[in-house]
Formats: sequence, structure tokens, C-alpha cells
Amino acid sequence: MPDKRKHRGPHPEDGRLFAVSQRPSLRLAVEEYAWLLTRGYAEDSALALVGNRHSHTERQRVAVRRSTCSDQSLHRRRQSERPLVRCTEQPLGIDGYNLLITIECALSGGVILIGRDGNYRDLASVHGTYRRVEETRPAVELISEHLEEAGIRSVDWYLDRPVSNSGRLKALMAEVVSVGRVRWNIELVDSADPVLAAYDGVVATSDSWILDRCTAWVNLASDIIEARLPYCWKMMMTL
Repeated sequence: MPDKRKHRGPHPEDGRLFAVSQRPSLRLAVEEYAWLLTRGYAEDSALALVGNRHSHTERQRVAVRRSTCSDQSLHRRRQSERPLVRCTEQPLGIDGYNLLITIECALSGGVILIGRDGNYRDLASVHGTYRRVEETRPAVELISEHLEEAGIRSVDWYLDRPVSNSGRLKALMAEVVSVGRVRWNIELVDSADPVLAAYDGVVATSDSWILDRCTAWVNLASDIIEARLPYCWKMMMTL
């Protein structure tokens, strides 16, 4: 069936799956999963072990996975994190879909997970297809305004070319930011992950694979949400 969603909002079951009563087991699962990852256990088998122990649903397990990293990764990410205020004189590369979808979710009432590394992440997924929703333009405008007020002069925004509608999204973004003072270089690439992992500057992403490989990163989604959407649905996933 074609995707006819008009919003990037919560799943119908999220109110129950992430209710206050569920938080203790989810937070404990993150701690247990991190303990196993730190000791070299395979991700899938470790997640299955923890998820089965707490009788979590598939969506809850996805939340635990996205919110967790090993102690080694946590240490590296803390060492390489940079505040946005220190990005004004350096190249800033943005993981396009990663940031945009998180802000769309925050605008539409979706749950935003605060992970072990402090990153803000959503539970949406692209799976090769991106569909514009009512929050898309407001999200782009919000990001643009925030970067401008932070004193950012230019950004390199990377979108995955194989994801459908990437060209249309690029055109929309170019239209929105044409009136702003921040110069946006919007590129379609075969895969944004390796490009950003090797980026010569600071990277804005919450993607774990990139975070464990890039030279420096900024928690831009968190910065935007705390400054402009402080009352959105946020859930701390750590004890």
C-alpha cells in the first residue's frame, strides 16, 4: 500500500509502549544492553537476550538499540563532541535525513529518545522511501533559523540519492533557505554515511556508525529541540 501519512507522528501503540509504567524496564534494558556491548557481545544476540528478559515488543527493542552504545563508544563520543557555538569557523556537515526526520517527529508529537550518549533520536525509518509530510517545511525552516541565529555561515547537507524523493526534498530545501543568510550546499550522494564519517569538519548526526568514526560531531537535534521545541515528547532512556 502507498504511504499516505500526512504527519511524522507517533505510532498508535506508542502511548502504551512508552508510558511511564514502561520506563523502568526500558531504562534497565539500556543499561543491560550497554553492559553486554561493552564486553564484546554481538548486537543482535545481546538485544534478543535483553528484550526477551523484559518481554519487550519489537518497537521497544528498536528504542533500546537506538539509545544504547558501549562504554568504549560512549567515551569516544564524549571526547569528539563539540558545542554548536564552536562550529562557526569550521565546516559543518549535516546528515540530512537523520536530522530532518528527528525534527519532523518532534514537531508532530512523536517520541524523542534521549540516548546514553545524549543524542536525541526518533523511531521513524526511511527504508529507501522518503515522503514529505506537513512538518517537512516547518522543520527545514526551524533548522535554518536555528543555524542562522547560532552564527553558522554555511553548511554541507548530504541526502542519500537512492532514497526516493531526494531530488524533490533538495528542491524544497533550496527554496526555503534561499531567503536566509546561511549558505546551504545540498548534495545528493550514494551514501551519506561514509561521506560524513570522513568529513573534514564537524558532523551533525545521531547515527552511531558515523559517530564512532567521525573526527568531531555536534548534537544539533538536541540543540534545536531544547531551544525551540522544549515541550515535545521526550523520553530519557538511561537510569
